[in-house]
Amino acid sequence: MTLSLRRRLVFAIIVLGLVALLRNVLFLPAISFTASTILSTHPTAPPSWDWLRKWQSDLPQHNMNAPAPDGQSGRFVRFSNQAQMLGWNNILTDTLLNAHIAHESGRGMVFQDYIWETEHYPWKLTKTWCSQWPPVTPLNALLYGPVAGGPWEATDPTPRFTHTEFFDIVCPRNERRILLTSEVKDGMNEADGRVVFDAWVEKLKGIPDRCVEVFGSPGESFPQSLDLGVVTSPRILSLWDSFSKSPVSTLLRPSPIVSAAVERNTFLFNGNGSLPARTSTASTGPWDRIIAVHLRRGDYEGHCTHLANYGANFYGWNQLPSLPDPLAPPSPGVSREDMAYERCFPDVNTVVRKAHQARDEHSGYVDVLYILTNEKGKWLDRLIEGLREDGWATIRTSKELVLETIEQKEVAMAVDMDIARRAAIFVGNGWSSFTSNIVHRRLVDGKVPESNRFF
Repeated sequence: MTLSLRRRLVFAIIVLGLVALLRNVLFLPAISFTASTILSTHPTAPPSWDWLRKWQSDLPQHNMNAPAPDGQSGRFVRFSNQAQMLGWNNILTDTLLNAHIAHESGRGMVFQDYIWETEHYPWKLTKTWCSQWPPVTPLNALLYGPVAGGPWEATDPTPRFTHTEFFDIVCPRNERRILLTSEVKDGMNEADGRVVFDAWVEKLKGIPDRCVEVFGSPGESFPQSLDLGVVTSPRILSLWDSFSKSPVSTLLRPSPIVSAAVERNTFLFNGNGSLPARTSTASTGPWDRIIAVHLRRGDYEGHCTHLANYGANFYGWNQLPSLPDPLAPPSPGVSREDMAYERCFPDVNTVVRKAHQARDEHSGYVDVLYILTNEKGKWLDRLIEGLREDGWATIRTSKELVLETIEQKEVAMAVDMDIARRAAIFVGNGWSSFTSNIVHRRLVDGKVPESNRFF
């Protein structure tokens, strides 16, 4: 054997050994190395959601021959002007308002997967390794109810909402009436939210076509049906009465994935302190003892600076006049910008004072504090120390949640929200869509307005 041949043989053996070692380290089967293979076997890969998509596609309304008002006889609307690739709660607000429009117009809304803003995606993957980009999560992973294809009450004649894939089947392109937002919204820049809402309902009712698809008009900065100008101003408030009583709201539930995660973590909220004698022993769990505090940090500082300088109103339902802690003029000697910044991005002392105030002014007994936050650094350690010094017996944070499956990890923000929904008291950020959607759920559940506080 020549020296050249021996070198080639040694090199081939080394390569084969490295491949075998790599295969063992990564626990990969003996098949070709593709992106989809790595995603399906790597322990930190996102869920494929194949099983949930199958369950979703098997919903009874996803059948061309389904009896009226579903199937081929159904009247549908797809809001392709819906916001995309923003934070979950911006999308949720838009989705629920569109669902309310669709329900009142007697049409089945087409629900869509949640398309992530890639920086918020919990899995640190790039386009190269992700099987779908931008990444998406099925709506039914995050919530359940008519808005995600669940049933209406038996007497409700509205078609069940259908997934966007079925809409492409039941409503071929040549059978769709394309509706531009300018046909409804022109001249309504300052109109009351109820006026804009009614205009959408009447327009959709009056279109004879079974299938309607809504698109933003060319050049429109905010093409949503009830856009940011409505949602971030008091003009939205005239919709509260009908929206809060709509089955879109009253039948809205956390998804089974979210509910399972919440139940798995109930043990975290069993207080370390003793119950006072006046507290009923017939409590339905730990929730009556909890105050949940929403603290977004990190990237939110720049957003708060912008809001303070701009003089923005509170977001959405945080503006309801029945709620305590409204956005009011600053105290003498305090600038509007400083006041707004402190309320949007509170320091440790502000958080401790607010939690203390909310506890003192609450009629029940609370001794467990849960912090919903993306903060993980020394600032959080200082906050916990300050809260302990103020007498809180049990303090928990988002990072302590036990999320047992990759599915639960992907919907962790919805788990946080459902814990806050259940808590006796909620303290949130008035400029936050996350806070607004929690306030909505709590009020629909029947919690008193005074149990919702703002920094």
